[in-house]
Amino acid sequence: MDHYEVLGVSRTATTDEIKKAYRKLARELHPDINPAPEAQERFKSVTHAYEVLSDDQARANYDHGGGQQGFGLGDIFESFFGGGGSRGPQSRAQRGQDALLRVDLDLSEAIFGANKVITIDTAVLCSDCNGSCCKPGTYVKTCDICRGSGQIQRQVQSFMGMMVTNTPCGSCRGTGEVIPDPCIGCRGQGRVRAKRDLDLDIPAGVADGMRLHLAGQGEVGFAGGPAGDIYLEVSVAPHAIFGRDGDDLVAVLEVPITDAALGFETKIETLDGEAKVEVKAGAQHGEQIILKGLGANKIRGKGRGDLRLEVKLLTPTRLDSKQKSLFKQIKDLHKDDSPRLGSRRVRGRF
Repeated sequence: MDHYEVLGVSRTATTDEIKKAYRKLARELHPDINPAPEAQERFKSVTHAYEVLSDDQARANYDHGGGQQGFGLGDIFESFFGGGGSRGPQSRAQRGQDALLRVDLDLSEAIFGANKVITIDTAVLCSDCNGSCCKPGTYVKTCDICRGSGQIQRQVQSFMGMMVTNTPCGSCRGTGEVIPDPCIGCRGQGRVRAKRDLDLDIPAGVADGMRLHLAGQGEVGFAGGPAGDIYLEVSVAPHAIFGRDGDDLVAVLEVPITDAALGFETKIETLDGEAKVEVKAGAQHGEQIILKGLGANKIRGKGRGDLRLEVKLLTPTRLDSKQKSLFKQIKDLHKDDSPRLGSRRVRGRF
């Protein structure tokens, strides 16, 4: 029976009129209200008709395959270049969409890698129908409009002669099957929204802004279709002491001017624990001290970067009389070390 006749609306009915007609019939025929067998069968027909006519694309396909005689140049080329051949029913299952998520890490987790568990809200396989979209104990039915082919075939007279065209069946949306009894749990979708934990194995050496690809970890597709992918965007929180430059870590080593002049050894706390640092006598402001292998793990290749410490000389600002006297003695011993202009190369200039 024609879907419009089933709902009792005209072929020019608006979407709101179709919805209103369906709601009225559903209230009369729903199995919880009207247990009569004939009412249940009619309720199935009404629901199926509404599913087709409430979807703009499905309705257009149904109207086109239901006897409309319009025939345009696009139809001619589609038929002439292979559109007229039977392509068979389409799969009901569709691939799920991809998702972009953010994962927050501290610097240590980014350097050494980490295992994180995050909770995501996504589409998962319906446990009631296992993705079949059918009410448990029921099955799909061959579409009585296209007889399972998924295509509506018609002959049209054109200026090129009699031609045969195929269009997707609007009743079954090209799948060749209809679902008489949709699953209640997922409303015939084969999937439901749910929260699930995602176990993430973050590789060592990731950097802020980097994206990780998790194939097949996204939402389950319509009708139990394959899951999409998840892309994880890494966000690394700033560290109070250490910065990052490629595979190297960088930090500032504050050194009193007297220690820089005499040289010394000390211990500092790194992300690997305590490490010994040797500052040679006469260290200059801006000089770099390299601690090999204490940087980030290299995400491509083997090994680790370095930890680069930049010397920052600390000049005393408050001196008592004794300290001033000592500094004056040092100055007198280095009379030739008076302030002077030094050479500084500026890129692009001399």
